[in-house]
Amino acid sequence: MSAPPSQSHERYERIFAEVEAPFAFVDLDAMWANADAMLERAGSKPIRVASKSIRCRALLEAIAHRDERFAGLMTYTLPETLWLAEQGFENLLLAYPTADTGALGELALRSAAGPAGAPIVTVDCVEHLDAIESVLGVGAAPVRVCIDLDAGWWALRGRIKVGPKRSPVHTVEQAVELAREIERRPQIELDALMAYEGQIAGVGDRPPGRRLRGAAIRFMQRRSAAELAGRRAAVVAALGEFVELEIVNGGGTGSLELTAAEDSVTEVTAGSGFYAPALFDHYSRFTITPAAGFALPIVRKPAAGIATALGGGYLASGGGDSARLPAPWLPTGLRLDAEEGAGEVQTPLLGEAAAELEIGDRAYLRHAKAGELCERFDALHLVEGEEIVDVVPTYRGEGKAFL
Repeated sequence: MSAPPSQSHERYERIFAEVEAPFAFVDLDAMWANADAMLERAGSKPIRVASKSIRCRALLEAIAHRDERFAGLMTYTLPETLWLAEQGFENLLLAYPTADTGALGELALRSAAGPAGAPIVTVDCVEHLDAIESVLGVGAAPVRVCIDLDAGWWALRGRIKVGPKRSPVHTVEQAVELAREIERRPQIELDALMAYEGQIAGVGDRPPGRRLRGAAIRFMQRRSAAELAGRRAAVVAALGEFVELEIVNGGGTGSLELTAAEDSVTEVTAGSGFYAPALFDHYSRFTITPAAGFALPIVRKPAAGIATALGGGYLASGGGDSARLPAPWLPTGLRLDAEEGAGEVQTPLLGEAAAELEIGDRAYLRHAKAGELCERFDALHLVEGEEIVDVVPTYRGEGKAFL
């Protein structure tokens, strides 16, 4: 695994000299280095690629062809899933429940055409099963489903829940009850179990300048990982008494080596690690290389030490704190203004490097999260070495806005 070329303002300015900002790009040398590192962390387990983090069909295809251990996609809406199936993608697992009856009707038609290869949809309650059955005619082929097991950790003797608020299915008994309900419905087939440990995979354990918080996060993650490993294994064993699970999925970019070590898990998921957004700069277990970014033109100099860029208010979803702001990247030494942050039409940049930027120059920033950047741009400029090797459409560029 070779190291990607050094990343500098000068290098990207040479490469993008003829490209008008604002624009987004992916440095393929860095992305493939990240991909190889994730495969190493996953060990013998295949990695299902999270499409929500990539949101670019050309790159999803390139990743699938990169290594056979990148096996299948984890999708985020049913219309997206059906569209990807139409484009020839296989082995699709929809990770979030749907209430879209129109799309469920299309899924039923696809399942009838070949149920073995049809997408799998996630459920976590009887209402989801009812919605699926409502679109199925008499004698329809079974729709394949996945139970979403809550991966959260209950701290302080069960008084505080840590982790994403996802599925109501937490215990072995609850998982068995839902699986038995699925078994009673001949037009629904249980093929998979998934659990996303967001409190481990999606939370950096080395927050800058917050040593005590980092220690608390690492303590929580150790306890949570141990609890989930035992509970997940118990659920798989209990379900194995009456159903054969094709897939037991878990993890994310931030927990690959931990989740892959569990015997009960058949595959892990990763997506953000390809682009390496700013939220993944603060993990102690691994390091990945920034691979995706965007360039903004400098259009104002309100003072000698300030360079104001056009646009830039590309905020990431989540808790609404400063960690969701884009991160100034190149030239090194830029920072956001605490009062204005990143704005809808302008982003003031401060720091020593800002004094050197002139009107018409460009600043490079990174999004806090991975795939949401592609909702802002129609295309990604793909870089290898010292040149742009392709310009490919994002989902948005193909006229697709699934969320």
